[in-house]
Amino acid sequence: MHENLPTIRIGFMALTDCASLVMAVERGYDIQYGIRIVLSRETSWASLRDKLGSGALDAAHALYGMLYGVQLGIGCRQQDMAVLMTLSQNGQAVTLSRTLAERGAVNGKALAETMRSGRRAYTFAQTFPTGNHAMLLYYWLAAYRVDPLRDVRTVTVPPTQMVPSLREGMIDGFCAGEPWGQRAVQDGIGVTAATSQQIWPDHPGKALGTTAAFAGENADACRALIAAVLDAGKWIEASDANKLEAAKVLAGPAYLNLHADTIAPRLLGQYQNGLGEAWNDPNALAFYRDGAVNFPYLSDGMWFMTQHRRWGLIRHDPEYLAVACRVNQVELFREAAQLTGTPVPTALLRNSCLIDGVVWDGSDPAGYAASFAIHNR
Repeated sequence: MHENLPTIRIGFMALTDCASLVMAVERGYDIQYGIRIVLSRETSWASLRDKLGSGALDAAHALYGMLYGVQLGIGCRQQDMAVLMTLSQNGQAVTLSRTLAERGAVNGKALAETMRSGRRAYTFAQTFPTGNHAMLLYYWLAAYRVDPLRDVRTVTVPPTQMVPSLREGMIDGFCAGEPWGQRAVQDGIGVTAATSQQIWPDHPGKALGTTAAFAGENADACRALIAAVLDAGKWIEASDANKLEAAKVLAGPAYLNLHADTIAPRLLGQYQNGLGEAWNDPNALAFYRDGAVNFPYLSDGMWFMTQHRRWGLIRHDPEYLAVACRVNQVELFREAAQLTGTPVPTALLRNSCLIDGVVWDGSDPAGYAASFAIHNR
């Protein structure tokens, strides 16, 4: 019976924040909305990007910043992209090696002091040059007057290779999505220096992305896909029991292939930093929050472009608002939200205060991009 439904092939990476896509399949929300999702676990963001661009994948659990990088043609052939919705907020982390922590580098301020007092060059990893983790890592370092392009060496490492790379001493720290920060703490080789929600509270995490051509040619299927994922995110956040069930599903060999006790704690907002400090984070990884997580705010897409400009990934200011209007599929999202009873905000831009106290509201993106003392413009 389901074989006759339109099939959407979706790539994902082995990260906790793929949960709403996974549960949309596992709980049959895709079938309820008249589509069939087929998930494909990918090994790197570059491979996922290329498969999405070639049509081998129809859509993807994607780094928000990566989609805008493709839109701007940074390091690849330019291709018009579409953000259907935000899949998650928060839930990433900057992890430093235990060796660094033993030297006193347990947070951003202490890291900067440790670097100034020593001669050794440190290497930090992010997951993709234009992606969320690179931009959040750079922002965090620069907030403590560490130039991420001159004072340290940065490398690109797939998320699943972060912990092995840290263990082998190939890197001194990394910024990546969960559960890899938790895994480094559990294994006793890393400490959590900052959560991404400390860097930017309620920052956009992964996006549900596709090409503009696919979105334009398959609007009904995309609308159904958004609706299915909204219902899955709503289900995950309905109770801690649901989150624990989701962790068990994610732990399976088809998804993250890890023990559930590595995935569950930070999915529940239960943090340990590896130095004896534990806390319950009310602002941890989120998938729905009455739709506040999922709306494709234009200012979210614009922020990534300002950071691409800040760090010299693009040499000129793009038409920030116009590009975001083309990429973020606001009307398609609104129609899907109506199907699911999801509240939709009226504003297309939102205010955010980041770790350095600077407010981002999307009103003057070119001025914002030019305002930072540490940059590579």
